[in-house]
Amino acid sequence: MATSALEREPIAPANDDEPVHHKGGFPAGKVIAWLVVILLAVITLFPFYWAMRTALSTQRDLLSDPATFLPANFTWDNFRTVLNLEEGTGRTFNFWHYLKNTVIVSTIVSVSQILFSSMAAFALARLNFPLRDKIFVLFLSALMIPGIVLMIPNFVLIYDLGWINTYQGIVAPKVLMTPFAIFFLRQFFLGINRDLEEAAYLDGAGFFEVYRKIIIPLSQGPLLTLGIIVFVTEWNEYLWPFLVGRGEDVRVLTVALSVFRSQTPAGSPDWPGLMAGTLLAALPIMLIFVFFGRRIATSIQFTGVK
Repeated sequence: MATSALEREPIAPANDDEPVHHKGGFPAGKVIAWLVVILLAVITLFPFYWAMRTALSTQRDLLSDPATFLPANFTWDNFRTVLNLEEGTGRTFNFWHYLKNTVIVSTIVSVSQILFSSMAAFALARLNFPLRDKIFVLFLSALMIPGIVLMIPNFVLIYDLGWINTYQGIVAPKVLMTPFAIFFLRQFFLGINRDLEEAAYLDGAGFFEVYRKIIIPLSQGPLLTLGIIVFVTEWNEYLWPFLVGRGEDVRVLTVALSVFRSQTPAGSPDWPGLMAGTLLAALPIMLIFVFFGRRIATSIQFTGVK
């Protein structure tokens, strides 16, 4: 019997390494997507460039040519003035003192929220006690209350306590915990395997010991993320420190910048100096996001916070 053509010519196996050529036209969708991304990046970064351009200009030349896209008479004097490296300018800005106050306030709030919010979130995630779910819903409902609504009663309380122009007056409203912090950590604690906790309880460990030796080591990523979020939020806070911390001893950078703007020996706001101070004040936050931005995004995605 004659063999068939299929038997005479065996089919060669497919080679997965060979490139697959797709026929198609110009990838218009991909190009449009990249153009949109580039446009959004330019819109986002342009204010930083404009602030840098203003900070590197002199006041007189900037006012004479305010629409220029390049620094008007390039100079570093504004940064030197803000850092107190140049005398006789008629402008004073104790940058390092205000930076110290900002670091102190932001660190106190961040560390205290990590400590107290983690304990509260762990209790709401693991302990069974009456009205637990209702208490958690009550915490969540506080997220819908605008912060400005609580500003006056908080100010009256701080005033009655005699804490105006003190560190404790600035940090008091946020030093314990916030609804967001409790929700953020509780979502992560619910995802931790209970087997480790059960094994620890069988070995005689107490609730707080489980929290300290098991939960905290397993939660270093979310705790660091929460600390960074709280730190950045407190660093950028203006209104509350302006109300209760306008004194020179406890004045933070955001409040100090508004005071610096009012120092106008030439009769007009010192925009170059103000932009220089603003960029220096924002530099630590930029560095935090450069080094920890990916970790923050990953932790928020893992906990389900949108």
